[in-house]
Amino acid sequence: MGALAALLLGDGRLQVGGHTYSAGLEPAVAAGLTRDRVPALLRARLRTTAATEAAGAVLALRAAHRTPVAYEPVQRALAARMPAAPQREVSATLGRGVHRLARRLAPDHPAVTALAGLSSRPLRPVAFGALGAVMGVTAAELAHAVVHDELQTVAAAALKLLPGDPLDSVAWLLAARPDAEAAVELALGTPDGLPARAAPLTEQWALDHARRERRLFLA
Repeated sequence: MGALAALLLGDGRLQVGGHTYSAGLEPAVAAGLTRDRVPALLRARLRTTAATEAAGAVLALRAAHRTPVAYEPVQRALAARMPAAPQREVSATLGRGVHRLARRLAPDHPAVTALAGLSSRPLRPVAFGALGAVMGVTAAELAHAVVHDELQTVAAAALKLLPGDPLDSVAWLLAARPDAEAAVELALGTPDGLPARAAPLTEQWALDHARRERRLFLA
């Protein structure tokens, strides 16, 4: 199941609400980002947001394999790295979709039932960790899935927000491979703590986006 599960987790068509998210692209476009700067945005997010979320998912997966399962330290650490309230809210909203899939697959699995014990709604990386435990993926497979999800989310949103040749998106993803691999390595090399890779401008854009009445994506 592990290899197939990793492919499913990395599929942007997986019905867990990812289609409602642009991984920060829509707020960036509203702030003036142009199509030629999308590759730079991808690299920046891989070095900050994506690296932190992949590491959080890996830590949650490790927690899911312990008895008792304790996600709270990872949940708190992730929340502390999302100072903008809209970012935490969006992560919890997306986490709900992942949690729903995990409950559908294995409602009685300890990794899934432990999510209900959190003091707040599970953030998306924590829910991904639980789902990864249910589906039997390795830490490396999960980290790659989270990083790939970030890449393909931006690429897919660009087709709606910054129309152009769809093959450009493929070129962007291939060019981003070195940074993607570095993000995965960082996630896997985090035995206890969680990287604090901040992206202040992205956070400001998220705050601005939350106040807009007309938008295509949650964030």
